[in-house]
Amino acid sequence: MDIIKVSSRSVPKSVAGAICAVIRSGGSAHIEAVGAGAVNQAVKSAAVARTFLAEEQIDAVCIPSFAEFDVAGDTKTGIKLIVEKR
Repeated sequence: MDIIKVSSRSVPKSVAGAICAVIRSGGSAHIEAVGAGAVNQAVKSAAVARTFLAEEQIDAVCIPSFAEFDVAGDTKTGIKLIVEKR
């Protein structure tokens, strides 16, 4: 399991490249985002990765869920996206 942490300043195309690398190697990418800006960038990254992979005839799906993360000693609720081959 590869965890990719996304912030509000993450570049979606770069994160998408990391997602694609994990999918191509046969794994599933676990993306973690806390906060509205980070979730926005994570969802855009998953969409871009799906587009990149579709060009290679790889059908990727995204499974969203809520998760709790420890951020500087505080527990925060965020979004976890799992991107994997269908």
